[in-house]
Amino acid sequence: MRSSGRRASSRPAASGELAELRTRLAEAEETLRAIRVGEVDAVVVSGKRGARVFTLEGAETAYRALIESMNEGALTLTADRTILYANRCFAEMVKCPLEQVIGSSIRRFVSAEDQAALRQFLKRANKAGSKTQVLFHAGDGSQVPAQISIRPLARNGPDRATIGMVVTDMTGARRHEEALRALTRRVVEAREAERGGVARELHDNITQLLCAVLFRSQALADRPPARDGSLKREALKLREMLGGAAEEVERISRNLRPGVLDELGLVDALRATNAEFAERTGVSIKLICARLTARLPADTELTLYRILQEALRNVEKHARARHVTVRLSLQADVVQLAIHDDGIGFDSNHHPAGREEKASLGLLSMLERAAYVGGTLKVESGRRAGTEVVVRIPLSPSATAAS
Repeated sequence: MRSSGRRASSRPAASGELAELRTRLAEAEETLRAIRVGEVDAVVVSGKRGARVFTLEGAETAYRALIESMNEGALTLTADRTILYANRCFAEMVKCPLEQVIGSSIRRFVSAEDQAALRQFLKRANKAGSKTQVLFHAGDGSQVPAQISIRPLARNGPDRATIGMVVTDMTGARRHEEALRALTRRVVEAREAERGGVARELHDNITQLLCAVLFRSQALADRPPARDGSLKREALKLREMLGGAAEEVERISRNLRPGVLDELGLVDALRATNAEFAERTGVSIKLICARLTARLPADTELTLYRILQEALRNVEKHARARHVTVRLSLQADVVQLAIHDDGIGFDSNHHPAGREEKASLGLLSMLERAAYVGGTLKVESGRRAGTEVVVRIPLSPSATAAS
């Protein structure tokens, strides 16, 4: 009878505990729902160290209205990268319901390639205003290029720092950048076509005309009688001047459109340009080239050649250098050209008077050339430390295999 009594009295207790658990579960589900849809500004969590409050700093009604009206995504992350808060702009950006965004990890939306970079970036969250670019995976399978900037927020305990993040959709900017690059490509192609036309005109017309006048002046120099020395000297001087003019026109023609580049390739074109530069300026120049078993893409060869021309032009006009080293190398799927001089160099923050505009135009020209083929260009210089120009251009797998 006692045993039966115990069983009878335990049933109401178990039933009560079950009801209490159901009530708590319903409350928890309601709390989660309220957090996800943004109906609460703070969450109090009890733990061994006492109650902790997780809140969006300054989450007042007006502040929240401002955040929600932004055209950029806004997030608040915990130290373990969980999203405590997200505005609707970010949810729309990643094409995912807001209630599924809040409570998720930021890693859910970041591409695998950018995971490590984002991890290192978030470790520097104490540096306000830090920015980086990542690729987000949207809910519909598309990819969204974005720029993120971070700012540390107040700590909710020693191990619960929160991070504020602003996310800017870069899709439009990337589209404009691609359009600008395509426009630059067309401008460069038109410029090269025009240079080629001018070079042909100089070679086929002006150079031949100067050579014809040169031959006539030679004949004139041979005709005067021996006693008329002054006339003969003038004729010889005229021939010398015409010869110099013909050589200068030929040099300009070669620089406008180098036939050796089209016919023999990049290495021979670099060698010819360096030899002409050393002979004309007296500056010692050393060329170190990787062994190329096949031609590089035509636009890559032309870009490297033009950047070398511009760099040597700057050396001649500004550097006061005695030695120049030109190094062409292949590194995996990248071709690199480095031009280093031992000249006076310059401080990029303080250009000499009258030089800033010219230097900027030359640098802009080289940057445009590099960007035209998807490459990068870096200039390092210091006063009395010389200058180094380094251009790196990626190669397609087929071009790499051919080399």
